[in-house]
Amino acid sequence: MARDVRELGGAWRDFQRHSFPEPSPDLARYVARYWVVSWDYPEPYRQLIVPYPNVHLTFQDGRATITGVSSGHQVRVLSGRSSVLGVAFRPGCFRPFLRAPVSTITDRTIDAREVFGPALTAPDVPAVEQLLRAHAPEPDPRAEQAADIVAMIAAKPEITRVDALAREFGTSIRQLQRLFAEHVGIGPKWVIRRYRLHEVTERMARGAELDWASVAAELGYADQAHLTRDFKSLFGEPPTHHAQRY
Repeated sequence: MARDVRELGGAWRDFQRHSFPEPSPDLARYVARYWVVSWDYPEPYRQLIVPYPNVHLTFQDGRATITGVSSGHQVRVLSGRSSVLGVAFRPGCFRPFLRAPVSTITDRTIDAREVFGPALTAPDVPAVEQLLRAHAPEPDPRAEQAADIVAMIAAKPEITRVDALAREFGTSIRQLQRLFAEHVGIGPKWVIRRYRLHEVTERMARGAELDWASVAAELGYADQAHLTRDFKSLFGEPPTHHAQRY
């Protein structure tokens, strides 16, 4: 949610509703988007969630949680009637709120009160924005730098290697890795491959015939087996199965 979602069976579109409100201009430096999902499932439904390098703040059933970047796919079981309101922070830009390396919450979900205090009531987007403004940190140039680097990775398909990314920004691989651990929560290699694999799924959606050995070489993998392993970690199935399904 505010991440790629894929159904694992059933006509999920009949039972889910999504909206993605944009943040107010003063919060856009921190927030990529809000997301609101409601559902009504007569039977339990398994939904695959494929991650991006965003930290999420979510409100559901009177509880608020913060979820760090997930290194692999997740499956969430939805049942009955409910809804969730979420905040997808820009990659790199939750660090000023957390006041700790974002890698400390990677693959973790924590109680939002640890960051935002006990008074957490956010039934709608205006209330969320009021909360964020009340806790707005000082601008962090390093957070902006991390966000800019992730944006470049997303925008430039030719970036397939960390060393090339480091040269682009005039830094070393080690410095880039430290920046990502501190502000993004996951390494630059993971982020590069996440966006390149997204482009592969876009080709699938267009019905393109793919030579997987050639795709692996294009994306900087040593061989097709490495591509398949990364793809399965993120999407929950090998790329050939994914192409047949979607």
